[in-house]
Amino acid sequence: MTLRTLLLATALLAASSVSAFAQSDDVIAAPVLRANVTVSGDLVRIGDVIDNAGPSAQIAIYRAPDLGTTGTLPTSQVIAALRAHQVIGVDTRNIQEISVTRLARTLEAKEIELQIAHALEHHNGLGDAANISLTFDRTLEDLKLESSYTAAIQSSSVRFDPRNGRFDVTLAIANASVATPTRLRFSGTAVETIEAAVLARGIERNEVIKSSDVVIERRPKAEVGNDVASRDRVVGMQARRQLRAGQALKVADLAKPDLVQRDQTVTMIYETAGLYLTVRGKALEAGTEGDVVSVLNLQSKRTVTGTVIGRGQVSISIATPRPAAPDTTSSIAPDEPAAPVSLATNTNTPQVAPKTE
Repeated sequence: MTLRTLLLATALLAASSVSAFAQSDDVIAAPVLRANVTVSGDLVRIGDVIDNAGPSAQIAIYRAPDLGTTGTLPTSQVIAALRAHQVIGVDTRNIQEISVTRLARTLEAKEIELQIAHALEHHNGLGDAANISLTFDRTLEDLKLESSYTAAIQSSSVRFDPRNGRFDVTLAIANASVATPTRLRFSGTAVETIEAAVLARGIERNEVIKSSDVVIERRPKAEVGNDVASRDRVVGMQARRQLRAGQALKVADLAKPDLVQRDQTVTMIYETAGLYLTVRGKALEAGTEGDVVSVLNLQSKRTVTGTVIGRGQVSISIATPRPAAPDTTSSIAPDEPAAPVSLATNTNTPQVAPKTE
C-alpha cells in the first residue's frame, strides 16, 4: 500500500513538472540558430547568431571578420560557445555552418583621387579638377571604414606648391557614433593636363595630315603650352615642317594646305562684268587659299599675279581703266573775268618806228 502511494505521488509530480515546462515554453520561445549573420562592429555576440537570445544577447563570443569580408563558423563550434554561457536547447535547423559578414563603408581609390582633385581645383594656379593628374607617393588602394562612417568626405587641409607640383591633402570623414572625425592624409604631385592632338606617325614637311595620323592624349599643360591644336583643327592641315611621331601638335606647326603647287599647271580665270574667260597657266610659286601668286600665261608668255581660289585655280583681276581727268588748264569758271594775256617782248627783235606823214 505504501509502495502504491509512492508511485502515485511520483506520477503526479512528473505530470506537474511537464505542465510547468509547457507553461514556460509559452512565455519564452526556444533559441533558433541563424544561417547568415551580419554585424557592424568588431565583435560577434550571442544575439547575432541566434534568435530569442534573451538576457544573453549582448555577450560577445567571437571576433568579427575584417571590414567588408565574410567568414564561416561550424555549427558545432557555435553550439559549444553558446553552451559555455549556459545557452542550451538551441534549434540548429540542421544548419551545418553559419556565415558572418562584417559591414563596412568602402572608399574606392577612384573616389579618393576625385575628392583630392576637387580639393586642389583652382588652388595656387591649378585649373579644373577634371584636368588635374595626380601621382601619389604611396599606391592608392580602396579603403574600408566602419559602416558608421556615413558622412560626406570633406577636405580639412590643402597644400600645393606650384614650383615643384607637390601636394599634401587631408580628408575628414565624420562618424555617427564618434565625436572626432577620421582623418586621411595623402601626398604626391599634381599636374594640370590638357587634351592634345598627338601624331601617330612622322609627318614630312608640306604633307597634309589625315584623321588616321592623329590620336588624342592628355599632356601636361606646361609641356604643350597654350597654343595646343585640337583634333578638328589638325585634320586636313599641312605641316609647316617635319614632325615626329608622338609629338603634340601646336597651331604654329600647321598651315592651310597648298591648293596650288610650284610649277603646277593651273587654270587662270578672268572674270568681269559680262566676261568669263579661262586660260591655262603655270604657277611660279605655291600658295593656299587667299594667297597671291605669280602665274605664267602659257599663251601670251606673260607673267601675271592672281589670287588662289581653289585647287589648281587662280583668279586674275582685270584692271578697269579709270576715266581721264578733266583738263582744267584752259577752263574758265562761269561769271569769272578772264585774266589779261601778256605777250612776251623779244628785246633782240628790232623795233620799227611808226610811219609819219
